Amino acid sequence: MSIRLRLTLWYSGLLAATLLVFGISLYVFMNWNTYADVKNQLKSTAERLGVHGTITQGRLSLDLNYQSISELPNILEKSMYLQLVNYEEGVITASSNLRQLGNVSIPYPEVQSSPQDGFVVTHVTIGKNKYKMITYQKTLVKGKLLGLLQVGAFTFNEDKQMSGLRTILIFLSVAVVLIAFTVGLLIARQALRPIERVITATRQIEKGSDLSVRIPEGGPQDEIGTLVDTLNKMLSRLERAYNELDDAYKVQRRFVSDASHELRTPLTTIRGNIDLLEKMWSQAKPENGSGAAAASALPLSSEHFGISTEAISDISAETKRMSTLVNDLLALARADAGYVMEKEQLQLRSLTEDVARRAALLPRHAEWKVGDLSKLDHVAVHGNHDYVQQLLFIFIENAFKYTPSGHVELSSVRREGHVGWMIRDTGIGMNPDEIPHIFDRFYRADESRGVTVGTGLGLSIAKWILDEHGGSVEVTTLEQAGTTFIIWLPIDFSPRSDSSIMEGTDLDED
Repeated sequence: MSIRLRLTLWYSGLLAATLLVFGISLYVFMNWNTYADVKNQLKSTAERLGVHGTITQGRLSLDLNYQSISELPNILEKSMYLQLVNYEEGVITASSNLRQLGNVSIPYPEVQSSPQDGFVVTHVTIGKNKYKMITYQKTLVKGKLLGLLQVGAFTFNEDKQMSGLRTILIFLSVAVVLIAFTVGLLIARQALRPIERVITATRQIEKGSDLSVRIPEGGPQDEIGTLVDTLNKMLSRLERAYNELDDAYKVQRRFVSDASHELRTPLTTIRGNIDLLEKMWSQAKPENGSGAAAASALPLSSEHFGISTEAISDISAETKRMSTLVNDLLALARADAGYVMEKEQLQLRSLTEDVARRAALLPRHAEWKVGDLSKLDHVAVHGNHDYVQQLLFIFIENAFKYTPSGHVELSSVRREGHVGWMIRDTGIGMNPDEIPHIFDRFYRADESRGVTVGTGLGLSIAKWILDEHGGSVEVTTLEQAGTTFIIWLPIDFSPRSDSSIMEGTDLDED
């Protein structure tokens, strides 16, 4: 059963119960009020009628005061019926209008039942019809019960009125409930239409994978409007999370593909050189040699020796390249796994001088220059010593790699709570459009030109180190004009760990 139908049934049932209580209350009130008027008229008439008794020859005669009867318009209009019961003589005297109805008399109680003054509801049969009569009886007592005056009235007009009222109440109640149920269905459908839009949107998302679908808005800002807004925000977050996961999955696939390609190249070189060495050494063995001892005793030719030396050098270089690549992959794997660096307060001047000294020993073709480092004096950052050094070496080695001639210069910079290094080269530079991609894994700006060799992971690692230290980098470049990297780190203004405060020292003044 739908929510719309349940809501409609609930308030329709509530409305029906309300109408039932209201109808019963109204009917009871009208019934009491209508018949109360009849009873008041009967009682008032009985009180105004006079009854006098005479004894003739020892017999009691009871007579009504007909003068009073003529003064009562209700009786003259035949709306009331009178009956006088003489218990002593057993004589019953009825009004003329009652006698006109035929052999009809008002039922009266026997003397043994000791009748009391009050109202009695009886049923009288006239012809084939049965009518209800309300009778007010008044006893005549003089030491004992002598007679009984009865004033009655048929209530068929009142019964007809109450029956009509009952029919109207039932008909109107049923009609109102049916109309309310029908209108309620329409109103509930209109009120719950936003929920139908929510269901439609979620079904579209369920059947497909389009998380960009949004639930149409535009209704009042009620509970349903709040629900729609909340669901749209949730869908936006889901879409972002899904897109991020999808992008991460694509990056991971590309990462695995590129890593496999990068590892396959040195392995192919190593395997080729090993096959070459085995072929050369097998050719150098005597045909009728006496095993390994004879082979080792036979020297290689100078040509074979030179080729062997080159092959071994290639194997060594490729092994170092694989080792570097594996270390870089390990660093990025740590970054993806949420590796947390151990940090401490670092003094940048001494760290930078150590890096500058060791950078002078790196293989390069460009001149190495160390500029002004004074802005690093007495400046500390909160970071990891080894990773900050690796950060600098990545940018310096990258500058050496892309500067076949000219120079590479390291200097210091400082601005608004940040300190850092400027690494400027006069190398081949790159297209400014490539700057947003240089920190992507395995991305190389010169890949199509094949100017240099490398894995394309260095700047990705540098970006991770910068993010872990809350730093940033600025890049300025121009093709064939060089590149400038400015690396920023936030300054640590907390007290130095080796600082101390003298406490408890009294200074006396003479």
